[in-house]
Amino acid sequence: MNKKKIINDPVYGFITIRSELIFDIIDHPYFQRLRRIKQLGLTDLIYPGAHHTRFHHALGAKHLMGATLENLRNKGVEISDEEFEGALIAILLHDIGHGPFSHALEFSLLEGVPHEQISRMIISKLNKEFNGQLDLAFEIFNGTYSKKFLSELVSSQLDIDRLDYLKRDSFFTGVSEGTIGADRIIKMLDVHEGRLVVEEKGIYSIENFLSARRLMYWQVYLHKTSVSAEKMLIAIIKRARKLAKKEKQPFYTPALGVFLKEQVGIERFATEPAILEAFLHLDDYDVWGAIKVWVNHEDPILSRLCRMLLDRNLFRIVISNEPPSKEEIKADESKIAKAYQLDAKDVKYYFSHGQLSNSAYMASDKEILILSKSGQVRGVTEAADLPNIKAMSKIVRKYYRCWPKDISL
Repeated sequence: MNKKKIINDPVYGFITIRSELIFDIIDHPYFQRLRRIKQLGLTDLIYPGAHHTRFHHALGAKHLMGATLENLRNKGVEISDEEFEGALIAILLHDIGHGPFSHALEFSLLEGVPHEQISRMIISKLNKEFNGQLDLAFEIFNGTYSKKFLSELVSSQLDIDRLDYLKRDSFFTGVSEGTIGADRIIKMLDVHEGRLVVEEKGIYSIENFLSARRLMYWQVYLHKTSVSAEKMLIAIIKRARKLAKKEKQPFYTPALGVFLKEQVGIERFATEPAILEAFLHLDDYDVWGAIKVWVNHEDPILSRLCRMLLDRNLFRIVISNEPPSKEEIKADESKIAKAYQLDAKDVKYYFSHGQLSNSAYMASDKEILILSKSGQVRGVTEAADLPNIKAMSKIVRKYYRCWPKDISL
């Protein structure tokens, strides 16, 4: 079988698969599962084109990693063929631990289990299946490999993951403000004393990258309607979980049932192989299929929420710069309970409030390094004479409340 394939990607054109090992990883059921997990969760309810998947993103990231490593080699950075392939595999598998709807259900369907930890377990599992051929990729993914810049390309504030998802999400949503010059940024990358750096002449491209990321958060990732839909989905899962512990259980697929019937934390992932195996059979389709069945469930809360989400009758959401007071929240909850004739303990399914935060750049976390012509290395906030970059390092917080539109608060 010919395993050297060419894939036509709408963002980059032709992506070449030259490694038989990489082809076998892509062909593996664990990786094929990413076709069934949308990159942006419920964002297609706002931007109809946002139907791209984690599968698309992983392939795109692999493509950009290849271009980056070739560029570094051309600048004299020593990268062996084994390291080249290891870095490609590390970025290809960096998101393999995502569950249904990507980030949306990490803290509801799961008990606060970050996808990075699950990715680590899946890569380890794959490594055993491939008889240790992923050892180097696993070290790069974990940040324990001796050449630190390879790990920084996988996970940092200027990593290949971000370069692809900004470019890809901007393309599929049509939000042009998120457009970045990924090719130019890649050309500006270099390695100095083992660390990933950006040549000084690339600093304006970095400013554009950070600005695009900040705008994409407010316009796409934290779009208020997307937040509203996500809170409805979380409420549905919480209600289904409560019912799953009673006699009249809602429908669920075997994989979804594992996570509905009891809360699963990282400890159980680590100690019970059946939990990870169930997770590897779980995707968006399990949840959407259940929601379509739950529309007719006898529980009025579950059925109403499911019907609302399916019909895109989403919660009204209000964003403010100041958090609501305890008195305001209590008054809102009282009105909702009265309108829907609910017990106080059930209001939480129709009312949500909390905080949204956006920081395009955190100077204290794996800082982006700028290499001057004189060979001096400084953090981007220190090196830049641009007030925008300094401003973008500040965390912006906003506060939301959301509830059904047919209730006036």
